[in-house]
Amino acid sequence: MLSPAERGISLLELAIASAIIIGHNVFHVVPNEVPILFVLGLASIRLREGSWRALGLAHFGVWWRTILIAFFAAIVVLAVGEFVTEPLAKAIGLHTNAGAAANALGGMKGNLWNALKGLVIVWTFAAFGEEISYRRYLLGRAADLGNGSTFAHWLALIYVSVLFGFGHYYQGPAGVFTTACDGFMIGAAYLLSRRNLWVAVLTHGFVDSIGIVLLFFGLAD
Repeated sequence: MLSPAERGISLLELAIASAIIIGHNVFHVVPNEVPILFVLGLASIRLREGSWRALGLAHFGVWWRTILIAFFAAIVVLAVGEFVTEPLAKAIGLHTNAGAAANALGGMKGNLWNALKGLVIVWTFAAFGEEISYRRYLLGRAADLGNGSTFAHWLALIYVSVLFGFGHYYQGPAGVFTTACDGFMIGAAYLLSRRNLWVAVLTHGFVDSIGIVLLFFGLAD
């Protein structure tokens, strides 16, 4: 059980991180939040939790099982996005900045070089950077406020998923909503796999990689 002082430090970290996310994505007064949160997260986890193993990237049993879970989770994220959250966003009148996600990485259709660059960014900045920043660091610090209980982790996931949505504010209100839902599903896979961060990293990477392949072949916009 965490002491009141430890929970206070976690609350302060969470408040600062939230301000950084909103400050960059909404008000554009802070540099990109992911590198900042990545560094803060690594430092906080190492200093407060005692070892790099606390990241959750240790070997988790049979690798093929972790990969299979992540791939299945990625398919669920994509299917729910296509058939549930995106239609729901349209139904409630949320607009999106068309092509914002694709344009952020450069034109993809038929452009092998941009697609390859996109894959590199996906597996470094997005999969590792965002998952360590949001799902491991911020989710963990938010759950600290409830002494790290199971209920606290699920409640924290809701809050961090909203932050993750605002991390994609450039995509418009619909993008914020659907990305928050995607973040919740990735986070759920992480929690259900006993906080195996490889599941979150691989799920995120698979989702974005499939998206890039679809963009490359002109099957998505």
